[in-house]
Amino acid sequence: MRWGNISIRYSFVCFILFFGLPGIISVYSMAEVTAQVSIISKPSQQIVLTVRKSTILSIEVPVRRVSLAEPEIADALVLKPQQIYVTGKKSGMTNLTLWDDKDKIIAICELEVLPEIQGLKEQLHVLFPNENDIQVTATNRSITLSGTVSGTAVLTKILDIAGSYAPIDKDGKLQLNNLLEVSGVQQVMLEVRISEMSRNLIRRLGFNFGFLSSSGQQFGVSMLNSLARVNPGAVPGGVVSGSSDKVNMIFRFLGAGATWTVFIDALKEEGLLRILAEPTLITLSGKTAYFLAGGEFPVPVPQTGGGGFSTITIQWKPFGVGLNFTPAVLSNNKISMEVAPEVSELDFSKAIRLRDFVIPAISTRRVSTVVELADGQSFAIAGLLNDEYRQDVRKYPLLGDIPILGMLFRSSDFEKSETELVVIVTTHLVKPLDKTKQTLPTDKYVEPNDFEFYLLGCLEGIASKTGTSTVSPYNKKGGLEGDFGYMLP
Repeated sequence: MRWGNISIRYSFVCFILFFGLPGIISVYSMAEVTAQVSIISKPSQQIVLTVRKSTILSIEVPVRRVSLAEPEIADALVLKPQQIYVTGKKSGMTNLTLWDDKDKIIAICELEVLPEIQGLKEQLHVLFPNENDIQVTATNRSITLSGTVSGTAVLTKILDIAGSYAPIDKDGKLQLNNLLEVSGVQQVMLEVRISEMSRNLIRRLGFNFGFLSSSGQQFGVSMLNSLARVNPGAVPGGVVSGSSDKVNMIFRFLGAGATWTVFIDALKEEGLLRILAEPTLITLSGKTAYFLAGGEFPVPVPQTGGGGFSTITIQWKPFGVGLNFTPAVLSNNKISMEVAPEVSELDFSKAIRLRDFVIPAISTRRVSTVVELADGQSFAIAGLLNDEYRQDVRKYPLLGDIPILGMLFRSSDFEKSETELVVIVTTHLVKPLDKTKQTLPTDKYVEPNDFEFYLLGCLEGIASKTGTSTVSPYNKKGGLEGDFGYMLP
C-alpha cells in the first residue's frame, strides 16, 4: 500500500511537471515581473506598467472573469482566483475590469503603460559618463529629455539613442520631446582677413593713315579699328579725316603736293589692385551672419504697365567684399563652421546699354567651405589663382601679312590679368562684456586748454584737472589710441 501511495504521488507529480509547469513557466517567461499590487474592492484604481514588464495583482475576493478595453496595450492572465498576471505590451492607457463568482464587478483599474526608459538611462550613463545633468521622464504617449548637455554633437547622439526607445504615434511620428539645452558659450566671433592682389597688363598697337592730294580730288584712308574716320562734305568735293579717342600720336607729312596723315594707337598699361578687408562678426550657434564691404548699384528693369506702357523700375545689386558664415558649437572647444566669402567688383568693359542706361557686369570670386576647428584656431583658403590672357589681331588681308610693312595694316591687342585671393579665418567663443569693464575711446579724452592747443599744438589735454588721467601726444594711453586701438600703428 505504501508503495502504491508512493507510485500514485509520483504519477501526480509527473503529471504536474509534464502538463502544468510548462504553462506556468511560459506565463512567467513572457515578461519580467516587476512588482506585486494589491487590489481592494473600490470603484477605480490606477496601475502603472512599462512596456515588456509585468506585475501580479492580488485580489481580496476570487475573480471569475477579467477584461481589457484595449488588448493591444496590455495582456492579463488569471494565475489563481485571487492573482492576475498583467503585462505591458504597448505604451498607452486602458481599463482592466474584474468580476467575481456572482458576475458582480469587483474593481475597474486604470492601466497606464509607459515606455521603457530604464534601459535608456543605463545606456546614456554608459555612453556619456560625463553628462550628469540629463533627466529622462515618460508618459503613456511620449518620452521627454530635459537638462543640459556639454555640446551640440553630444545632443545629436543622445537624440538618436532616445529615438530608438520613444513610441511612434499612428501617423508614424516619433514621440520624443527634446527639452535639452546646450551649456557653455553659444556665441561665436569670426575674425576674417580677405586679401586680394590683381595685376593687369595691356599692350596695344594700331596704325591708320590718310592721303589727300593738293587738289582734294584724290584721297585714301585706312580705318582699321576706327582710329581714323572720314567726314565727307566739309568742302565741296573734298574729304576731311578725324581721329578717335584711342589715338595718342599723329604724324603729318607734306610732299609732292599731297598730305599724308598717320594715326597711331600705341599703349602699354600696367595696373595693380590691392583689396584688404578685415571684418569681425558675432552670431549664435546655428545662425547665419552676413558682412558686406562695398555697395549696391542700380539696375534698370523694364516693366509693362496695365495700359501697355513700358516703365522702368530699379533693382539694387550688391558688390564688394562679402562674407556669410554659419557656426555650430559642437563642444566647449570645438566649432563646425560653414564659410562663404565673396569678392566682387563692377566691370564696365563688359557693360551693356539699355536705352540711356549703362549697366556694368560684375566680376565675382566666390568660395564656400565647411571646416571644424577649436577655439582660437585659424584656417586659410588659399590657392585661388586666376590667370587670363587675351590676344587680338586685326589686319587687312594680304597687306597685314607683309613682313615689317605689314604692321601698318594691322592692329594688335594683348591683355593679361593675374589675380590671387587669400582668406584667413579665426574663430573665438565669446561671452558678453561686463559693463563695469567696458571702455570707449572717449572715456580718457581730455579737452586741451588754450596753452596746450595754441602753443603746444596738442589735440588732447596733457592731464586732467582731477589728476586721474594722463593723456598727451607723448603718452600713448587713452583717447583714440585706447583699448579699442582705432589708431594704433
